Amino acid sequence: MQDVLKDAKQLLAAITDAMGRLHIDVLETELQAVQTKAADPKLWDDQVAAQALLKQQANLDQRIKKWRGLETATKDILELAESGDETLTSDLTKQLVDTKAAFTRSKTELLFAGPFDDHVAIISIHAGAGGTDAQDWAQMLHRMYVRFAEKEGGRVQQIDESLGEEAGLKSTTFEVDLPYAYGKLQAEHGVHRLVRLSPFNSDNLRQTSFAKVEVMPKIDKPEDIAIDEKNLKIDVYRAGGHGGQSVNTTDSAVRITHLPTGIVVAIQNERSQLQNRETAMTILRSRLAQLQLEQHIENLAELNGQNEQAAWGNQIRSYVLHPYKQVKDLSTRHETTDRDSVLDGNLGDFISAYLEHNIAAS
Repeated sequence: MQDVLKDAKQLLAAITDAMGRLHIDVLETELQAVQTKAADPKLWDDQVAAQALLKQQANLDQRIKKWRGLETATKDILELAESGDETLTSDLTKQLVDTKAAFTRSKTELLFAGPFDDHVAIISIHAGAGGTDAQDWAQMLHRMYVRFAEKEGGRVQQIDESLGEEAGLKSTTFEVDLPYAYGKLQAEHGVHRLVRLSPFNSDNLRQTSFAKVEVMPKIDKPEDIAIDEKNLKIDVYRAGGHGGQSVNTTDSAVRITHLPTGIVVAIQNERSQLQNRETAMTILRSRLAQLQLEQHIENLAELNGQNEQAAWGNQIRSYVLHPYKQVKDLSTRHETTDRDSVLDGNLGDFISAYLEHNIAAS
């Protein structure tokens, strides 16, 4: 029983320290304020704002309950261990093991210290060098991130896509909504290289393809990233491609150019010009937020990543399917031979390696 008592004290100290670093008391105060707003009878006068508030309330409530639950469970074990009843040793040992495991899973939150780590992630994938193979590769990456979100209990919402002529995707943009979505998926930002026997040529030759992945925190509150309308060039045009009978009958597509940085966002997925404009502005704010994270304001003109080519020399990760099997991250040096698992969305080890690498480098 003394071992249980000692371990329970150490675990409680670790949980208390983690809760302090996560500022759980501040989150509880924030939750109370949100609950007060949610009780306002006029809440649903603005349905979009109401849904955002209730989502914020649910996220805060979930985080707080998880940590308070760990704290309570450990205190209960400690109290029973202090009773000295040896008949409880086996049960308490099992409870302690389970609580330690839950704490280990939960303390990954400590790695998410960035200002946007808890935001929804917006991912854009662009096929690069490699023709049809590259477009097929872009679609494979899209599936990988969808599978990752599903495994994490998250939600994916398609924003825009451009299909390849023969197969795959020229480009696609979508949202991933799960706890710490941006904090986790920022590890994927960059150029991804695929080496395989091509299914798109008759000789079945080895082909190297590239796709660029952009990961941005979703900034849907205009006040979070201020944009001067004078710095925008807004064009409307007739939407093209798939989308139904009337998709091409109105000028609903929107292209917004941010003149100071040269960032261009074009959206034509919705039938409404207003909806496309709002979506484009959200993505523009998100790209500017990502830009702030990557560079100092005086280096905006260089825009590292925005102009980066999806080609040789720029890749962050290589996926080799032939002549051997290996997925290797070039920044963290983390690698695995289980390429099927990675392409099926099991990215946890690469994400952990990225977060730990960032902490070591800071």
